[in-house]
Amino acid sequence: MTPRTLTRAAVAGLAAVALFGTAGCGGGFDDSKDTTQSSGPASLQILIGSSGDAETTAVRDAAAKWASASGNTATVTPAQDLTQQLGQALAGGTPPDVFYVDASRFADFASVGALEPYGDKISKTDDFYESLRTAFTYDGKLYCAPKDFSTLALEINTDLWTKVGLTDADVPTSWDQLTAVSQKIKAKGMVALALGDTRDRMGAFLVQNGGWLMSKDGKQPTADTPQNVQALQYVKSLLTSGYAKFPKQLDAGWAGEAFGKGKAVMTIEGNWIKGALQNDFPNVKYKVVPLPAGPKGQGTLSFTQCWGIAAKSKYKEQAIKFVEAMTAGDQQMTFAKAFGVMPSRQSVREQYTGAFPADKPFIDGAGYAQGPVNAPKMDSVLRDLEAGLQGLATGDPKTILANFDKNAKAALGG
Repeated sequence: MTPRTLTRAAVAGLAAVALFGTAGCGGGFDDSKDTTQSSGPASLQILIGSSGDAETTAVRDAAAKWASASGNTATVTPAQDLTQQLGQALAGGTPPDVFYVDASRFADFASVGALEPYGDKISKTDDFYESLRTAFTYDGKLYCAPKDFSTLALEINTDLWTKVGLTDADVPTSWDQLTAVSQKIKAKGMVALALGDTRDRMGAFLVQNGGWLMSKDGKQPTADTPQNVQALQYVKSLLTSGYAKFPKQLDAGWAGEAFGKGKAVMTIEGNWIKGALQNDFPNVKYKVVPLPAGPKGQGTLSFTQCWGIAAKSKYKEQAIKFVEAMTAGDQQMTFAKAFGVMPSRQSVREQYTGAFPADKPFIDGAGYAQGPVNAPKMDSVLRDLEAGLQGLATGDPKTILANFDKNAKAALGG
């Protein structure tokens, strides 16, 4: 299994050209003259990026239930490549009515007028976690309802932990403690931490030191700060000391695989690791704990998607009612039990932790999580950042961060 955060770059390029190149030439999607809305029974087309059969079946069942009760029809199609198919459909003027939008792509879609900003028409929007609302806010507007989310936590192989002589009292809750247990693990000839070589993993350390790559409104890059430099210097120290290693150094495609193979005692991954370990490494015993806090407190990263509604849909009113049903608390719990996602509504948090007590550290992370970079035209900027981070062990943290700021300013027209 490859976690969702490692697959985005591979699918972004072609679709970005198809969607945003076309939109840029024509002034975006707001210039459509066909604004006729149908108030009668709708035939909604829904495009999803499914994680597998369980998710596809669950969404289709929920859509059929809503359609039957409302007198509409709803066709759910799992995309082979959501970013590419959605980009082509939007650029061609024939978009699905409702579709998944990843937070990492949201600003691109919103900035060209492809999305209907319907967020204020969904009931109890304050019930969505604040970090998720922020992820789908553009120019001060909540565009779409978060459908679910994931966060990062620390996974510990309990057999290896015991083997090196560590106990529950040694579980690290700070950077200093992480360093201390890493020293003990290395002394026993093992690798302490399998760490993904991306911003979607190392970025958590920036948040733990009070920093991040962009301002809250997504208008200004904020990478080259003392807090961020210090955070990357700490990550570099883990790498150069041999306490942490990237997946490729451990003969693995991603950190969860390295962890499953027993190549490292700990890893930093999201709640998707549960299904991956069950499928590929069912005998691995592990526990999940919060990420160690940094000098400025706890911090993690969140990954989320929303239910996007096309600005060109002829069934916006019905589409909003569909999204309302899909984001109801009981429906979110049904999805959680069917395919392992965490509900985006705070009101069902206790239900979720009651059903999945081992996942409590993940859902608790919503209170101190940072979402993805929320700005348009950032693909090449973020790819350059990734290249810099992959060379962090021999690179200069300040240079890597300064390059991001320079590139981001250029991309944003600053």
